[in-house]
Amino acid sequence: MRSFWRTLDGALLRDIALVCLAVGVIGLSYGAIAVTSGFAWWFPVLMGALVLAASSEFLFVGIIAAGGSPIAALLAGLLVNARHLPFGLAVPDVLGRGWRGALGTHLMNDETVVFAIAQDEPERRRAAYWLCGLGILVCWPVGAALGALLGSVVRDTDALGLDAMFPAVIVALILPAMKERTLPRTALAGAGLALAVTPFLPAGLPVLIALAALPLFTVKAKEGAMR
Repeated sequence: MRSFWRTLDGALLRDIALVCLAVGVIGLSYGAIAVTSGFAWWFPVLMGALVLAASSEFLFVGIIAAGGSPIAALLAGLLVNARHLPFGLAVPDVLGRGWRGALGTHLMNDETVVFAIAQDEPERRRAAYWLCGLGILVCWPVGAALGALLGSVVRDTDALGLDAMFPAVIVALILPAMKERTLPRTALAGAGLALAVTPFLPAGLPVLIALAALPLFTVKAKEGAMR
């Protein structure tokens, strides 16, 4: 176990800490929005710990606040989280089995998967996944709790620009990977698909549509290997 955590160097620990901090900041916005939409203060905190999926939680709160039915909100959240299916196929070696596997699956999200697949060594992949996942499991509900308190004081949370921090950190993390020859092309194709469908789909679904660009990277990578 000790060697498991020793695989994480200072730079990776810093990156994970920054992402967890960004998640906590977004949690502030989530908790504040939920409270100003009429939910009790404990609701975003409980959802944050049990669901642990920002986009589906935001969507659920938004649908209920707009007068939609809880069933419709639940189905929309499940549809958004359908992107976890390919995520699970990408990181089957880090989840573990038994109760560890159940907890590992609960910790699966965009950030933990990004950190895992960015590592070359199996032990490092597992360590990055679990540390990031456990950090988010703490920071997201805590951020939601603080946001619930903030929502009782500041009515317009969008004016604080809290939602800008998270995508900025994610962009900073993926930029080094753009040195791969075919990856920028695939990323641009995925971004184009996501932008094209964003006006027509709920939050979270454009990310799922962007995964359609992955075969482009796979085909190009195989062609490069054959050469």
